[in-house]
Amino acid sequence: MFGRITDYKVNNQIVEIKFEKRSGQVEIINESIVNIFAALETQEHRSKAIENFQKKQVSYHVEREEDCIVITTSKVTVKVYDEFKVDFYDKDGKVLCKDYRGRRQRGIVLTEEDAELMAGEGHEVEDAPEDYSIQILKELEGDEAFYALGDKTGFLNKRNYVYEMWNTDNPAPQVDSFKALYKSIPFFITLKKDSVYGIFFDNTYRSYFDMGKESSKYYYFGCDNGNLDYYFIAGDKMTDIVTGYTYLTGTVPVPQLWTLGHHQSRWGYKSEKEVRQIAKKFRDNDIPCDTIHLDIDYMDEFKVFTWNKERYEDPKKMIGDLKKDGFKIVTIIDPGVKLQEGYHIYDEGVEKGCFATTPEGEIYVNAVWPGDSVYPDFGKPEVRSWWANNQRYLLDMGVRGVWNDMNEPASFRGELPQDVVFYDEELRATHSKMHNVYGHLMSKATYEGLKENDKKRPFVITRACYSGSQKYSTAWTGDNHSIWAHLQMAIPQLCNLGLSGMSYVGTDVGGFGSDTTPELLARWVQVGCFSPLFRNHSCMGTIRQEPWQFGEEIMNIYRKYVQLRYELLPYFYDLFFKGETTGLPVMRPLILHYEKDQNLRDRNDEFLLGENILVAPVVNQGDTQKLIYLPEGLWIDYWTKEEKKGGSYYVKEAPLDVCPIYIKAGSIIPNYPKQSYVGDKEIDTLILDIYLGEGKYKHYQDDGESFDYKDGKYNEYLFTINSEGIFTAELPNKGYEKEYKGFVLKYNNTEKYVEFNGDKLTVKLV
Repeated sequence: MFGRITDYKVNNQIVEIKFEKRSGQVEIINESIVNIFAALETQEHRSKAIENFQKKQVSYHVEREEDCIVITTSKVTVKVYDEFKVDFYDKDGKVLCKDYRGRRQRGIVLTEEDAELMAGEGHEVEDAPEDYSIQILKELEGDEAFYALGDKTGFLNKRNYVYEMWNTDNPAPQVDSFKALYKSIPFFITLKKDSVYGIFFDNTYRSYFDMGKESSKYYYFGCDNGNLDYYFIAGDKMTDIVTGYTYLTGTVPVPQLWTLGHHQSRWGYKSEKEVRQIAKKFRDNDIPCDTIHLDIDYMDEFKVFTWNKERYEDPKKMIGDLKKDGFKIVTIIDPGVKLQEGYHIYDEGVEKGCFATTPEGEIYVNAVWPGDSVYPDFGKPEVRSWWANNQRYLLDMGVRGVWNDMNEPASFRGELPQDVVFYDEELRATHSKMHNVYGHLMSKATYEGLKENDKKRPFVITRACYSGSQKYSTAWTGDNHSIWAHLQMAIPQLCNLGLSGMSYVGTDVGGFGSDTTPELLARWVQVGCFSPLFRNHSCMGTIRQEPWQFGEEIMNIYRKYVQLRYELLPYFYDLFFKGETTGLPVMRPLILHYEKDQNLRDRNDEFLLGENILVAPVVNQGDTQKLIYLPEGLWIDYWTKEEKKGGSYYVKEAPLDVCPIYIKAGSIIPNYPKQSYVGDKEIDTLILDIYLGEGKYKHYQDDGESFDYKDGKYNEYLFTINSEGIFTAELPNKGYEKEYKGFVLKYNNTEKYVEFNGDKLTVKLV
């Protein structure tokens, strides 16, 4: 495809390499990140994930050796050979990643007769594998584990699995063999025994990832269209790779504090009366809740930016009344616009040229909830602006957030043809190129509309996304089911999304499709309360799963974990505050911080919140004990305060109301007092749950909703505890007018209130 190297030149950290047949380039992004690029479709990257990016100026060296070109920074060495084969080495010359020089091996190829036999009984028969026009094969040394890749099904470690990046709406119960779901995040982390690296394949067409299933000699990623465009990210540890990837694609902005509370949803809450009853039930049963979500039933004939005035007589008044009791309303919006002359959104869109077209220039029509529908072309800046402005309709009603659904884009009359015309900014493109970024661009438009018209940090939820969507939107994992397998899958799925830059994510607590059971709901809320996005959501036609539906015992368990979530809100908020700088997720697999521990490579049923809290939920029906592995260090049982030494397995008694939780020694965990919703009470005293040992902790305090924190208008507290039991509180950054008057120090089953003068406080605890 490329041929032999004939020449090269260097220009502003770009090494342009001429081959016999075409050119390629290696661009140095910073000391640890390099981009491998060949202009096969466009001369520019035209990335949708990497925006407003500032390349760092670094020192580097380039030289020509006999068989390759060598590019060296302080962190990584890149060797480029004939045919644009590229190998990567660390600063000490150790191999990190090498291109495989052989040809692909073919997997199982059925005869035509055997394929017909299988198809006759209903088995899915795949075509024989073929080479892709863009195809990168990397050597396998044998000890690799693979992580990230977005919201793919199955387990944490993706070794020996195959996947496709093609946003797909499939409401069937998702199993390990699913190759594609709602999101396309073509980034993965490779962990070896003594090294780690990441690769981001920035190509929006349907792409393919084989993580060693086809052969034990190589893994590959490939695509049939677009540019050869991937980023190699080196680092000393896994956290470096996540930080490097989010350095490219962006980090999650700090959300409004109320959005971290408990959310309740169902398809469908069909009337104002029903929504008011749901809200009252939460308050009557003393179960904290901040948000009620309205699915498609609130709309008039499922037309976006309308309201059904028969079911909701006065939605603005309803929202205002609920606001007085602490509830916020989030409404769903789909991209499909009903084809109906006289409907203002359709008429405006036609007039402004906002909708995707056929190759012949006619507006393309498919069907979703409203029936015949047309699709906004979010690839056009002017369409995104039009869509952004339409958010004012919802905001004027009092809506506090927007839930983007069906934005793969979904369609009821078969998938949109590949040649439907969409735009890539100013360039005419096709559905095949823009499909995977459709939801991403819709979220961007929604975010910008809320930001401009509300002036607060936007709360946007999306089902479909691409790399970089974390800058604009939260996400949930789509239409899961009320089955134990999906509770089990929630942990690795959310952890891999976090490693993929999507830190603000959750699953539908209790499951969306199928019917939940009392035990399943009780165990699911024990995962949900620790998930960054905490929402109970279920499908019309299934058993209702609000907390009170299964009697007093289950409701008490549900309340216990929702209340625990509200106690931990300042800890969650701090993780988001830190994550905007570091890119590190809230919910993390243990391997992220203990990558040398072989026991954790495939640990699917435990996770960390930050570095201080380890959660090991029960995820098997009927289990009342849990086999737990604790990594190195000293850990304290949250419930019993019993100390456990890390590096060992333990059996924890876990009846239905107990989710095993462990706190790392030396941790200082900020807590809020009991409240029914965020803003329920003025919090001028912070509770600090202290676990003796050596440690430090930074806590952030601001108004919880505006962008003022970006201008330094926040308080940063530094808490420390040393081996002698001396606690210290300082306030190194005073940017927010409200300060805590004091702290409640909890340690060794005692509580002590201490006043804080806004300067420095020292207390001897033991």
